[in-house]
Amino acid sequence: MPPGSISGTARVDARTKNLVARIQPGEIAVIDHEDIDRMAAEGLVQRKVAAVVNASRSSTGRYPNLGPLLLRSAGIRLIDDAGQGVMDVQEGTRLVIDEGKVLASNGSTSTEVARGHVLELEEIEKTLDTAKQSISHEIERFAENTISYIKDERDVLLEASRLPDVRTEFHGRHVLVVVRGYDYKEDLAALGAYIREMKPLLVAVDGGADALMDSGMKPDMIIGDMDSVTTEGLLSGAELVVHAYAGGVAPGLERLEALGLEAVVYEAPGTSEDISMLLAFEKGAELIVAVGTHANMIEFMDKGRKGMASTFLTRLRVGPILIDAKGVSRLYRGRVRRSDLMMLVGAAVLAMVIVIALSDVMRLELEVWWLKIQQWWFDLRRAIF
Repeated sequence: MPPGSISGTARVDARTKNLVARIQPGEIAVIDHEDIDRMAAEGLVQRKVAAVVNASRSSTGRYPNLGPLLLRSAGIRLIDDAGQGVMDVQEGTRLVIDEGKVLASNGSTSTEVARGHVLELEEIEKTLDTAKQSISHEIERFAENTISYIKDERDVLLEASRLPDVRTEFHGRHVLVVVRGYDYKEDLAALGAYIREMKPLLVAVDGGADALMDSGMKPDMIIGDMDSVTTEGLLSGAELVVHAYAGGVAPGLERLEALGLEAVVYEAPGTSEDISMLLAFEKGAELIVAVGTHANMIEFMDKGRKGMASTFLTRLRVGPILIDAKGVSRLYRGRVRRSDLMMLVGAAVLAMVIVIALSDVMRLELEVWWLKIQQWWFDLRRAIF
């Protein structure tokens, strides 16, 4: 193996989130992911992959995506723009990464299967700076797409969507909507006291079910395409609501039927997190607390959406009862200061002094102990001298 090269077993998938679920530490991720987003990169970093080979450009400069920066900062080698041919690599093949060359190893021989460009931190940072400067153009395009979506999805705001009949009772309840998005773990932990005291309904959007279960909780309802939630999550006992698109097409229904699980179909435009909020709102929830949801332009572009009108309209509709918990874990971090500890100890000592001063019994007990100490000291001196 050439000096400085990296070798490992290939895991191949055009959908990075699917690959993250099965790749093991030390293996090489082969993906086709234009503009690698932060969530995908964090998943790959957590799985401790040896390298990432991307068939597409990891950062086009269209907007400041942080994925490549996170990968390289974690010391993971990133081979960029390796071409679509690399996706034909058989999963399980032993790959060797030598500079920008991707070699399939077969015992003593190696065959080049793709060649890309090794992305380094300096180049990534330069691309990020350029993308930040040109973000105004992307905002303009975003606004145009939003207006176009509003024309098609205005019924989301003007009238209630066709609501499914669900057995979960929302009326008068707090509802926690959990999406496996940015900082969801930290925010769930920060909301621990709220969840224990208020006992909200736990509504998971797809993989949000696994996020709840990882935190020791069970979802009451799971809404979505059912493509990124584990079988364990589906079998948790939660009510299942499959998101269907225009014309009643529900891709996730087939998987549930294969598992023998019953589900309700909810046909509505927009994203699954949108319809989860709409359902809670229209069913009479008192408060909706959102964790991990997408709330700004960068996050929507990371997700690959061309417009955000459905979410924009949804948030307008449910706004009076919606609280976005994003970043709550960073809002305040409690810290015990030394001065606080000293004040606590001082207060305790002062309380003891007051109790002794006001109590005849305590004062007498203290005098007895003082006499005993004096007698012990006298006996000790006499024994020594």
